[in-house]
Amino acid sequence: MTYEWPPLVPGDSDEIARRVAGVLEEAWRRLEAKQREVIAKFADNPRTPYIVATLEEFKKAISEFRRRVEQEARQFVRRQLPHLYEAGGRTAAETLGGNFTWTTFHRDALQSLAADSYADFLRRSEEAERMASQFYRAAREAARREVPLLAAGNVTAKQAAKNLAARLAAEHKLTHVVYRNGARVPVRAWAEAATLAKSAVAYNAGTLNRTRQAGVTAVEVFDGFDCGWTSHQDPDKASRTIRTVEEAADWPISHPRCRRGFGPRPDVEGFPEV
Repeated sequence: MTYEWPPLVPGDSDEIARRVAGVLEEAWRRLEAKQREVIAKFADNPRTPYIVATLEEFKKAISEFRRRVEQEARQFVRRQLPHLYEAGGRTAAETLGGNFTWTTFHRDALQSLAADSYADFLRRSEEAERMASQFYRAAREAARREVPLLAAGNVTAKQAAKNLAARLAAEHKLTHVVYRNGARVPVRAWAEAATLAKSAVAYNAGTLNRTRQAGVTAVEVFDGFDCGWTSHQDPDKASRTIRTVEEAADWPISHPRCRRGFGPRPDVEGFPEV
């Protein structure tokens, strides 16, 4: 992945997160709309050729959702991450009385951060795609096996078609992404949270790497008063504590919407007391 030097300056992290979330939410809504069209075909016009044609439109909507995720992730890591990394590096440099330049060290660090961020976006979207693909396969199998037999049994073909449509709708809801741990998360929520998290990590990576580059080994943590070090509930509270640069690099944030930041402390050499 290539970058422009100096990097483009795209905007505020919250604004960018809302934009990414909005784009992906709209793509997901189109997917939901196509699902409703498929279910309507099962209920109102249950003839295999018509259902299969509508299913192909749904399949295209899955591909479009994937394309938008990849596009937004690529733009985010190319434009926003370098901007935030540099902002964090410049802030640290000002504290240390130096300056920030895009050395090979920082470029390599950014490349690694960008690759990880891009992959994480795609991993987060996989659960959404998995749910949509499950519906596609179930509906296609129903069209192949069940639609030709709708008139069989003790109910009319029309009622049987409605029952089949209702079953598909109940078993394959796309209003939320349901992760394997049972969490129900709207697409907009996970997209916004992921973008904010990667933004915070990028800024803090710039801060910590510039601090490390200066030979400083300690940083002060700026965080919410109740925020724990490894999770929001961790009893080890983070705010105003002194940590090693390496510890901070391991926990640049503790939860998806974390606002954690770090400040170089060249005056500190021992732990834990300041």
